[in-house]
Amino acid sequence: MSMTTTGSSTPAMSVFWDNVKTILYALALAMVLRFTIAQPFRIPSGSMQPTLAVGDYIVVTKWSYGYGRFSFAPLEGLLPHGRLFGSAPERGDVVVFRPTPEPDRDFIKRVIGLPGDRIQMIDGVLHINGEAVPREELGITTDCPDEQRPGLQAVMYRETLPNGVSYITCDKAPNTELDQTREFLVPEGHYFMMGDDRDNSADSRTGVVGFVPYDNLVGPAQFIVVSWDDSTSLVRPWTLFTGFRGDRFLKSVN
Repeated sequence: MSMTTTGSSTPAMSVFWDNVKTILYALALAMVLRFTIAQPFRIPSGSMQPTLAVGDYIVVTKWSYGYGRFSFAPLEGLLPHGRLFGSAPERGDVVVFRPTPEPDRDFIKRVIGLPGDRIQMIDGVLHINGEAVPREELGITTDCPDEQRPGLQAVMYRETLPNGVSYITCDKAPNTELDQTREFLVPEGHYFMMGDDRDNSADSRTGVVGFVPYDNLVGPAQFIVVSWDDSTSLVRPWTLFTGFRGDRFLKSVN
């Protein structure tokens, strides 16, 4: 009886350990892909409305700017400063990064200022190196909701940067603190970031973010994988269908 029991348990243990190894290999592959190829992020706030909405799940590519310490978060404390295979972001890119004042948090904003640029907001109009950035008024929208002021309407503008990159911004109120700023001179090796929801964004205009070092970039957002509105809840599975935003499925981020 003893020999029979041993003989029958050996194949079972072999199958068990084969399954364990398969799982470990899959986890290792997933981690390699996350650190070197692409990483998903969920948009938790409305600072990039209407380009990105709360509940969007986006994909960020890691190789686009090369690999820095924060490409391998949460292991960044073990790695040196600098970037491997580095390339510079372009003005207008939508980028995930870690701000210097809060290096443990991921932020996503648009690159507005490059090293050496002078950036200023005057009466709600973006100025780069002393020149107003052209913008076209598109009308009133409710696509930039505000948690504190439900139903608030905003004015949409199509803004076009000097390199031709064009996107839509929201202006919720005139003459806010963020509509009038001092002139910022972007230091070498740093970038100036702004949210598309101009009155609802903690960005380089504030001390929350400040200038963002090249070393702190994670990568550019490429596309929205899937999106659900705020009615969705896992405890109510049917809302995964009713709250699904089909118009945002696999939408490019620009």
